[in-house]
Amino acid sequence: MTQQLEISEFLKQSEQIPIIDVRTPAEYKHAHIPGAFNIPLFSNDERAQVGTAYKKKGKEHAVMLGLDLVGSKLSGFVKQAKKIAVDKNLLIHCWRGGMRSSSMAWLFNTAGLKGKTLTGGYKAYRRYIKSSFAKDYKLFVLGGMTGSGKTEILQAMSEQGEQIIDLENLAHHKGSSFGALGQLNQDSTEQFENNLYEDWIKLDINKTVWVEDESQAIGNVRIPEEIYTLIRISPVVKINLPKSERIEWLVKDYGDFDKEKLKAAVIRIERRLGGLRTKEALQAIELSDFHKVADITLQYYDKAYNYGFSKRKSQSIFEINLDRIDPDKNANEIIEFYNSLVPNKIN
Repeated sequence: MTQQLEISEFLKQSEQIPIIDVRTPAEYKHAHIPGAFNIPLFSNDERAQVGTAYKKKGKEHAVMLGLDLVGSKLSGFVKQAKKIAVDKNLLIHCWRGGMRSSSMAWLFNTAGLKGKTLTGGYKAYRRYIKSSFAKDYKLFVLGGMTGSGKTEILQAMSEQGEQIIDLENLAHHKGSSFGALGQLNQDSTEQFENNLYEDWIKLDINKTVWVEDESQAIGNVRIPEEIYTLIRISPVVKINLPKSERIEWLVKDYGDFDKEKLKAAVIRIERRLGGLRTKEALQAIELSDFHKVADITLQYYDKAYNYGFSKRKSQSIFEINLDRIDPDKNANEIIEFYNSLVPNKIN
């Protein structure tokens, strides 16, 4: 009989043993456990056929149809699994821990492999990671206006020994209308959460975790409610930089991108910029006056950021003035500033 594992043990063993996700390619593409291999029992179309048969003619008919569909593919499944297995060991899951994973585990075990399945399937994994986001981590938020180099400062803080979660890197998006430029295609929100969990579980709950101040939506993905709520109630170190510095940083970040993509980003925020400023920004792009483009768009982003910031408790905001954007130097100053704060002031 195939051994079934609860989710905590399944994930523990996955550090050494490969995971096989036997759901359809579409299910896997939408979201999967990071690092899992996809050996789908059914194609997308085949699963739809089996589901329809189950609804219209019952379980027995659906099972027989499933056997007809996969019969000629069984040896191929085994060949794929043997290439992936480590010392013949595999971990296998489907959506709910039902017939798909148990059938593939039986097949692999019959062929001489050692397959174990996940009790409750991928659904159990999703419940498990969502519960982990609710743990009471000590967050400190790095805030500051658009163009302050917060992401690069966070990365520099990490290199100096601080714990960070880089939400924008995980989201493949820098947050603004321009944020997708130069980034990989975004995953689904579900996959973003799965990837986030991989970083989340590595954190020491007894130490401060730094995150960037974000809107809940980062491009097309959303920060989990549990973590976003924690970000909103956690204390903030707000960095203040001259606008001229921020403009230079944005020009360096975005000035080399295709003009049509820059125009599209401006048009996406036309309602917020207003017709006149949108027209001026588009003309500035055409003239390669990217400093003017940055200046115009910051009029909107600064106003939006200040509004969001006004919703925070003032006693949990600690401001630091910086002269210029130098991530390594800024990171060091912020860490020193944080260490100087009186602990009982932070709440």
